[in-house]
Amino acid sequence: MKKSKKKGTFTSVLSFASECRGKMILSVFFAVISVAGGLVPYLGVYEIILLFFGGNAAPRTILLWSGVSAGGYVVKLLFHGISTSFSHVSAYRILESIRLELSRKLMRAPLGNVLSQTAGNLKNIIMDRVETIELPLAHMIPEGISRLLLPVCVFGYMLFMDWRIALAALACVPLGGAVYAVMMRSYGSQYDKYMKASNHVNSVIIEYTEGIQVIKAFNRSAGSYRKYEEAVKSFKEFTLDWFRSTWGLMNLGNAILPATMLGVLPVGILLYLNGALTPAQITLAMILSMSIIGPASWFTVAVNDFKSIQYAIGDVNEILDMPELPEAEEPVKLRGYDIQIQDISFAYNDKHGDVLQEISLTIPQGSFTALVGPSGSGKSTVARLIARFWDVSKGYISIGGEDIRRIPFSQLSEAVSFVSQENFLFNCSLMENIRLGNPAASDEEVFAAGKAACCDEFIGRFEKGWNTTAGEAGGRLSGGERQRIAIARAILKNAPIVILDEATAFTDPENEAQLQASIAALTEGKTLLVIAHRLSTIKEADNIIVLKDGRVEAQGKQQELLNTCSLYKEMWKSHIGAKNWSASSAGREELYHV
Repeated sequence: MKKSKKKGTFTSVLSFASECRGKMILSVFFAVISVAGGLVPYLGVYEIILLFFGGNAAPRTILLWSGVSAGGYVVKLLFHGISTSFSHVSAYRILESIRLELSRKLMRAPLGNVLSQTAGNLKNIIMDRVETIELPLAHMIPEGISRLLLPVCVFGYMLFMDWRIALAALACVPLGGAVYAVMMRSYGSQYDKYMKASNHVNSVIIEYTEGIQVIKAFNRSAGSYRKYEEAVKSFKEFTLDWFRSTWGLMNLGNAILPATMLGVLPVGILLYLNGALTPAQITLAMILSMSIIGPASWFTVAVNDFKSIQYAIGDVNEILDMPELPEAEEPVKLRGYDIQIQDISFAYNDKHGDVLQEISLTIPQGSFTALVGPSGSGKSTVARLIARFWDVSKGYISIGGEDIRRIPFSQLSEAVSFVSQENFLFNCSLMENIRLGNPAASDEEVFAAGKAACCDEFIGRFEKGWNTTAGEAGGRLSGGERQRIAIARAILKNAPIVILDEATAFTDPENEAQLQASIAALTEGKTLLVIAHRLSTIKEADNIIVLKDGRVEAQGKQQELLNTCSLYKEMWKSHIGAKNWSASSAGREELYHV
């Protein structure tokens, strides 16, 4: 369901509806029948009027035409219900497809493009904006066609009666339309400003609510609330100013547009005096002209709805038009699980320079390799490039002798387990969170993975044990506990290559031994790449690679680097000093409590 930004709004709406074309056609067809049924009461009223004017108003005949009118009204209601049922079923099926396609696009797009979107913005597009598209699919297409068809049929019948009375019925339409045209001259630019103001106040509200803990901690509530208050007040004033500028014209248009009788009544009387129309025809013309009011008013409201739809489709297309990482179709045969990084360079976007510059590394199968370096040196970028979150700008990365760009995503995912410092847990049981690593795993295998990752200790403290829910985004667990759940998930996955990106970042020093045991269980017999700021966790690595400013500064074993690399030596001294300070602080705290 790939969409193009070049498509117009209505074209995009129709393309979204293409997969349910049959149901949408039936919806329109039944809407037309509903309109036809709605015209029957007018015919019945006309026939009853003729009976009275002709002096033949027998009760039986009046009841007959009353029944016909009631039957037509029942047909109108029944087929309107059937039409809207078809359109709503189609609409929500299409919304489901759009949301699934958006999620698939986010999975196929480079991670950098996805991370450039805030979580709030993505939620707003996928849930709120997409929901807006339900309006044209479920209402504007079937109901719009039927509402357009009704005045066309009425106008056609009035033309059949007398073309002059038909034109008289529309006399108010150009006048009302002219008023609305004047009012709508700056509508596009004003709506753009309205959306910007709305987005601004939403961002301030989210910032205030998410940062309320920090605001309270630093006693900044007054200043922060003032910013929040001013944003809300500014949005209110802008909205009211816009509405005030249109109220006069809007009320004038609303007064003129429904006033069909102003044209029909005087023209009808003149035509009657000239013998062109009968009293019954004049009466019917007045009744029919009033049936135009509803559709005409609906189209004035639809203009605003159409504008909001336009923005929604634009936001959806912005995601659907994201570039995708090219994917190989056929699985390849890997000759082992060694990793070769050859002369790679990488930049996140064209506005900034390369964050990695001509890096070449070899990570043998079954080895323990560590990446260390100052913040911003490119450690995490290297790890994410191996997992193909992005494609390199230059050079190549291979696994088992195959360029990862020639490996299908599913095969690459099976080969690589990636555990980052920001571990997301879903709001389901801890057991199911671990089972994400291998959905087909039995409960016993989940328990074994959790025990290997030293999760059983803290899980045992919960009343519901393994069935305890993790809370929203894993909020019921500490950072270290979430890390161990993530490691258990990776153990269960049992991929031959394991990448740990700062996986020990949130672990307390007293839990470091447990985490080391978890990592040992995870990485036994695997090709292991660790990005770490706690150098004590990687001192036994087969090869430690020191990065600085996107280049390889040095590499070797721990003792070699301490002897030959001044940068690593300084990092080690800082780490040992911080570790000793943490231990002494813990001792002072224990003494204090004693």
